[in-house]
Amino acid sequence: MIEAAARRSRHGPALRLVPPSGIDAEDLVRRFRRTLALDGVSLTVSPGEIHALLGPNGAGKTTLVRILSGVIAPTSGSVRVAGANASANSRELRALIGIVPSGDRSFYLRISGLENLVFFGRMHGLGRRAATHRANAVLEHVGLADAARQRVGEYSHGMQKRLSVARAFLTEPRVLLVDEATHDLDPEGTRRVQELIAEAAGRGAAVLWATQRLDEIRGFARTVTLLDRGRVRFQGSVPRLLEHSEPRRFVVRLRNARPGGIELHDAQRALGHMARITPPIEPGSEHHVIALTEGSVLGDAVAALAGAHIQVLACRQERSEIEEAFLALTEADR
Repeated sequence: MIEAAARRSRHGPALRLVPPSGIDAEDLVRRFRRTLALDGVSLTVSPGEIHALLGPNGAGKTTLVRILSGVIAPTSGSVRVAGANASANSRELRALIGIVPSGDRSFYLRISGLENLVFFGRMHGLGRRAATHRANAVLEHVGLADAARQRVGEYSHGMQKRLSVARAFLTEPRVLLVDEATHDLDPEGTRRVQELIAEAAGRGAAVLWATQRLDEIRGFARTVTLLDRGRVRFQGSVPRLLEHSEPRRFVVRLRNARPGGIELHDAQRALGHMARITPPIEPGSEHHVIALTEGSVLGDAVAALAGAHIQVLACRQERSEIEEAFLALTEADR
């Protein structure tokens, strides 16, 4: 059932639809003495949606996750998670929320993965038999059945991350809060964790995915909130985020069409005021960086080099489109 909630605006209350089994945060403010960690943050995540939470260090991502999980209360504002007041932090609410934390220090390293999960299952109110059955089921689901009785201290970093996902699945959560779960995983470990989270979203869970690894959200998250210094700088779809990208720096592979290597001063003379070109990235390399000046176009720069008999064999952006948009939005008023 979908309920209507009022959002304040300068034109008076306006109705919006709020999914009772998802996340709905309204005008959240959180102060830590003189530090304003969150400043009027609003966020809605629907069931089955993966919503990325981006932001540099100190942006407020972890503070927001802690408020949504009921660990801390907002200074002001309201938040409902899985249809309940997150500030209540009741056992019933905790059973509806799965949390994948950023660190690995939340397990007991001297006991097995199975024993850890049984312990946490008991904390959620499951009887020992039910907790053991459920722990074995989620270990199988995340691919750790063979390591169930192995001490967690002997797990690899990637295995501990999957164990964190398994713990989050203990109660079939309706909301998943994932905080920097892949920041130091290799690509294969990242892919496996993303697959597990995407499967949960496919079963109807609302997912908030906090990360600094910008390119991992492409093709994974549907919507994005970008925080910077506690405030929302962008909120919308991933394609809309990319509209803020305006790449100015490109890595190019150059070769002289005439005998001899590239003379840097000849290349710079051809580019004129359109761009600056760097020396080779490595000694003897054909790769250079071209930084376009304001108002210049890459095609004109390439044509100018061709006119000077310098071939552009390859060209790519120095930074990804998502990184360019991230920097444009977070550095706009610095």
